Amino acid sequence: MTTPTTPPAAPRPIRTAATLVVLRDGTEGLEVLMLRRAEKANDQNSGASVFPGGMVDAHDRLLHPLCAGLDDAAASERLGLPEGGLDFHAAAIRECFEEAGLLLANDAQGRPVELLTLTSGELDAMRAAAERSTDALLALCAARGWCLAVDRVAYFSHWLTPPGMPRRFDTRFFAAAMPAGQDVRPDGRETVEHMWLKPADAVSPARGLKLLNVTRRVLEHLATFACVDDFMRHARALRRIPLTMPRLADGPSGRRPVNMEEPAYDEIGHLDPDGQGGGRYALEAGLVTPLSARVLRLVHDSGLNSFLIGGSEGWALINRVPGDAAHEAALRGAAPGPVQWVLSTDSAVQSLNLGGATLHVLGARGFLLAEERMLFTHDAADTAAVETDHLVEWIVPPRGFMRRPASVLAD
Repeated sequence: MTTPTTPPAAPRPIRTAATLVVLRDGTEGLEVLMLRRAEKANDQNSGASVFPGGMVDAHDRLLHPLCAGLDDAAASERLGLPEGGLDFHAAAIRECFEEAGLLLANDAQGRPVELLTLTSGELDAMRAAAERSTDALLALCAARGWCLAVDRVAYFSHWLTPPGMPRRFDTRFFAAAMPAGQDVRPDGRETVEHMWLKPADAVSPARGLKLLNVTRRVLEHLATFACVDDFMRHARALRRIPLTMPRLADGPSGRRPVNMEEPAYDEIGHLDPDGQGGGRYALEAGLVTPLSARVLRLVHDSGLNSFLIGGSEGWALINRVPGDAAHEAALRGAAPGPVQWVLSTDSAVQSLNLGGATLHVLGARGFLLAEERMLFTHDAADTAAVETDHLVEWIVPPRGFMRRPASVLAD
């Protein structure tokens, strides 16, 4: 009798989102608006300090007629989209109004709207209506002759939640100066507190804020600018804004996002593209890591990588640590089949057919596993010579993580 298997759950759709980073010049330099999320059960981001933002709503397109200074064609080109770029701009402004009580808008004469001229009751009614329906915000602004000041926001960053997270967002980040004549007023439901902080203070451990990885990275970037004008000029001058997607990996400190510039990033993407827990961000001595069906890595106490490479016709050991019998025994014990060769870069053999794994000995350059275009370098300094070699898809160094060469990254 065959036991039926449960198919894996279909991945949840990636939702589009927009975030508005609000900036002002404080007495000691650039400050950024942070909102604290309300405490909620079963919410991993509960209590986190965040920027105003949220999901792009299908009805945000209704706000296009209210958008001043930018049309959908120009907004979409800026975001690298065929259409719908203005939806993100409108959503960023709408979410900031709903969560923080700030509205980037101009009146009928083109002057910035100052919400402090409204009564508290009028403002509360506007926010409540906006939260209920995008149509209501459209009607309210149209009735007052207001338009959304999308020309005052600058797009500067694009992030995608790592694979493996229960909820994933494709988020565009915008920045704007704090509008005059307005006060920050958290909505009391999604956000319960606000702070104006220097970016460097916000990321300081002494401050103790709970920060998402993307929030921390944006704050670290903001900390390099002295004032609002400096950052806005920088954001508007950007011509190509690449997608940033961290990856989840495990290690001594538990599971965490690994950012694209970290040494382990390429390897994690190769071993665990779907974020199911197969990648690690630290090289740990004694841990056997399958780099593919043909390759196993074992890290020595000294940090040196040793490898088993093989197939149906046997296995070869390379980068053996001389004089460490226990390490070699651990390698042999990890091999799926008999270890028939122990190779060095000066071995007389030029190539081995290991049954589905063809290993070439390249002398000082190291070893090449042909089927996977994987070069095992003999010395870290040798990698520069293969950065532009289009025959190599992976560089596997004697110390550190495997990575893509420059020739592959450029394609």
